[in-house]
Amino acid sequence: MKRIDAHEKVTGKARYADDLVFHNMLHAAPLHSSHPSARIKAVRTEKALAYPGVAAAITARDVPGSNLVGGIIADQQVMAKDRVRYMGDVIAMVAAESADAAREAASLIEVDYELLKPIFSPEEALRPDAPRMHEGRGNVVTSFKIRKGKTAPALKKSALLVDAKFATSFVEHAYLEPESCVAAPEPDGSLVVYGGMQHPFTTRRFVAAATGHALSRVRIVQTTLGGGFGGKDDTISVVCARAAILAIKTGRPIKITYTREESIRESYKRHPMELSYRAGMDNEGKLTAMEIDITADSGPICSTSPFVIWRPTVQCAGPYAVPAVKCDSRAVYTNNTFTGAMRGFGSPQHVFACESFIDICAEAANLDPYEFRKRNFFRQNSATHTGQKLSRHKVAIAEVAERALSEFGWNGKFRASSRGRTRSDGLLYGAGFACSFRGVSLGAEGNDFCSAIVNVQQDGSALLEVGVSENGQGLKTAMAAILCEELGIGPGRVVFIDTDTSSIPDGGPTVASRGTIMGGNAVIDACRKIKSDMRPVVRELIGPSRKGYIYKNGMIRNPERKKEVLFDKAVAECHNRRMYLHALGIYRGPEVGFDERNGQGNAYFTYVYGCQACELTVDPATGRVSVLRVVAAHDVGKTINPQMAAGQVLGGIVMGLGFALKEEIVHKDGIIQNTNLNTYRIPRSTDAPEMTAILVENPDPDGPYGAKSLGEPTNELMGAAVANAIYYATGRRILSLPITPEKILDVLKR
Repeated sequence: MKRIDAHEKVTGKARYADDLVFHNMLHAAPLHSSHPSARIKAVRTEKALAYPGVAAAITARDVPGSNLVGGIIADQQVMAKDRVRYMGDVIAMVAAESADAAREAASLIEVDYELLKPIFSPEEALRPDAPRMHEGRGNVVTSFKIRKGKTAPALKKSALLVDAKFATSFVEHAYLEPESCVAAPEPDGSLVVYGGMQHPFTTRRFVAAATGHALSRVRIVQTTLGGGFGGKDDTISVVCARAAILAIKTGRPIKITYTREESIRESYKRHPMELSYRAGMDNEGKLTAMEIDITADSGPICSTSPFVIWRPTVQCAGPYAVPAVKCDSRAVYTNNTFTGAMRGFGSPQHVFACESFIDICAEAANLDPYEFRKRNFFRQNSATHTGQKLSRHKVAIAEVAERALSEFGWNGKFRASSRGRTRSDGLLYGAGFACSFRGVSLGAEGNDFCSAIVNVQQDGSALLEVGVSENGQGLKTAMAAILCEELGIGPGRVVFIDTDTSSIPDGGPTVASRGTIMGGNAVIDACRKIKSDMRPVVRELIGPSRKGYIYKNGMIRNPERKKEVLFDKAVAECHNRRMYLHALGIYRGPEVGFDERNGQGNAYFTYVYGCQACELTVDPATGRVSVLRVVAAHDVGKTINPQMAAGQVLGGIVMGLGFALKEEIVHKDGIIQNTNLNTYRIPRSTDAPEMTAILVENPDPDGPYGAKSLGEPTNELMGAAVANAIYYATGRRILSLPITPEKILDVLKR
């Protein structure tokens, strides 16, 4: 089944937010803070208002509702009021007849500041005498812990002790489409906001809070999204709130489209983390205990830090059965750019550290990294670090590792690793791999539910709406495929309606690789309600059936009486009898629970498993790394669309290579130094290696037709796989990402 949104995208007909044009529309632009930490003494907008073409300028005093918003903690300012806390805080917005005029006028606004002492590291923020980022609140945003068994005596009795510390950097989402939206006032005083956001319902909450409107009077319509990767949530929601305030003030539609520099300056990043690992092993190479400590930089805003920190905490020891585990994690306020959701939700950082550390442990035990892992892998009915028994689904970590490393040719590749010996071509060669297990959907820290509406028309065609949103990953196609499977009709009969908050109930955010499993189950529920409504009519047309009816190839078949009827005919007959085939499907995830006092409980209702291996060369003269080949194996439960699933794997690999080798937002005194893609480097097409995607299927009892998650696991493994391969190439272990040529040359010299 080809993507149902492919034609408009490849022909350029897809409508993104910046493509929208309304009569009498104004354009707006921001004035960002000039300092990372300061009090605002005065803001003067007179010169901006006098600029030709300017219609309005707003500051915090113009916010009619709450100036503080947030998905978890309301600590994000719609407009900076008394204080700025990072360089991305917006002090004023100017609306004008053109975007250029708005930006020129915004630059004329005068702001008087009283500079405050900034905090640029979690270590500094955690000192007892550190300035408080928010009054009445400490600098620790959130913290979690795991306590399984007694680690101190277990470590004392261990035959081998190993410890290491790791670090990762700020990472930009680098979506092709910067933040863009249009807010339009309606004649009745309500608002409609169109935009490229990942979760329109978050945007509705932010806009309603900032404008003082009831939720029912704010309608959010998602436009085609030009990339998100977790980054089109909090920031775009606040941008939409500012557009809405200006629309109310001027009575005219307001468009805001950020430049790349504005986007990178204001938008949240992947959390940089510092992670320390300590482990004990017995003489057979079995892990006996692990102690882990994780600290993340949240910037000045909470955003999704509790979710981002919780996930690596409950997955802290990886897919390994460790009798005793202790983990402490925290996210800390600073004056750096704020951080939030990004593909993997904290897992890429943790997997880099954990899987690099597992290779270090294997070497200390004098074992092949694969052999060491096999001795410690989870097995069926193993207990996780949170005490959860893995019994309901297939524990596939050993299977995916065997599939990936067999295809990769691990034994020969590993033996060929040069360990710092220059080959005949002058390059160093290395091979490495990494494994992971990942909880599906939001887990015990969230509320897993979703909705879908299926509306079968009189001619047998269908309208489909789902409470989770299309972010470019192919969700529309996956949901349409599930509807087609249930009703037995072709994809050409299905129209997917983009998320409209006034039409479909909130299905939760499209994050945590939850789209298919949550949305798909909701679609199935809606379709089966429709088939239940149709049953009396179908019984009259083709007779009763104790086994039920089969919907396939546009027909409804009675397997007992060997009779069948066209689906379209049965639907038409239902409509003739005033039976409207319209159903709201609902899915609620299985019960999970987590005790934060000791970090024990069923963290997620199911898990996925993955393994990725790579081979690469390192030029000892330049430090340049060339990744030659990657093999990835992932247990997806059941593949809904094999081509799109393979695409998720390949895209995740390349994005993971950026995390491993290139990407780093550089701050200097709180100011981002690389605010465009000419200085913030992401992988190019020429950096893409030969890639093989292996989709392992072990249908899950809780997934639609057994399907689970894939989008994020493919991204979280490359940091560790590349780091391990570089170690086997150079004989030097680099403990921080990205692994740049400069770092490689430095360790080779030392």
